[in-house]
Amino acid sequence: MRRILLFSFVLALAAILLPVQETSAQVMEGIYAKEHVPSRRPVPYAHLREADVMWKKRVWRCIDFRQKMNFHFYFPTERINERMNLTNLLVYGQTHEGVVLYDADEDDRFTSIMTTSEIEERFGAGMKEFKYVDDQGNEIVEERMQDIDYSQVKQVWVKEEWFFDRQRSKLEVRILGLMPIRFYEDENTGELKMGRTFWAYFPAVRPILANHEVFNRFNDAKRKTYDDIFFKRFFDSYIVQESNIYEDREVADYRQGRLALWEAEDIKSRMFNYEQDLWSY
Repeated sequence: MRRILLFSFVLALAAILLPVQETSAQVMEGIYAKEHVPSRRPVPYAHLREADVMWKKRVWRCIDFRQKMNFHFYFPTERINERMNLTNLLVYGQTHEGVVLYDADEDDRFTSIMTTSEIEERFGAGMKEFKYVDDQGNEIVEERMQDIDYSQVKQVWVKEEWFFDRQRSKLEVRILGLMPIRFYEDENTGELKMGRTFWAYFPAVRPILANHEVFNRFNDAKRKTYDDIFFKRFFDSYIVQESNIYEDREVADYRQGRLALWEAEDIKSRMFNYEQDLWSY
């Protein structure tokens, strides 16, 4: 009799708990839990000594998101689960992962730290006043929170250094910083403007770049990370500035239009030819 009562009690308890377990089960986005990308680490650089660097050149590049090859930096314009575009990821790192972002209007040497409110202001976000007229003709002023519009970022500048390592007889590059460029309309004149947002020190943001995947149009199971994209140079860009005696002036300061693109190609050719001229065939 005791066994029958105990068995009935177990069945009743299971009938009560099972529905709770089914309703509280976690919904999985996909057919398996992703463990590879969230645990990734940045690709390590080869050891470098100052004595082995026999030549070095600092350049600034522009990656235009409107180029098809660079779409993985621009989309998605709004976050989809763990997928974020490059600018969204950098701001997310500042607010959630302790990433430090620097004022782009100050300089490009990572000296002036920006706060979250300053970053929102740079994007035209934050608390904004909205005016409208109600049904009775009264003018109403309300304060609303306006989120950052990441679709306005159409370019990112990359600060990098090319160098020749004589220990390994190889020309290599190390990225130093990233700066998103925002294109927006002026609220008063409606004129299209271009504004610098912030600088991110690349070696410091590599861990978060290595833990977030980039869309792969050919295979959803084999997606690269942002760190892979930069490390393997899987993007299209052109040079906008090089280190020079004129306070590192930009190419746009002395060349315009097609001449600026030719100047960028000339800078790239000079760096390429330096390595080639070291060899004899």
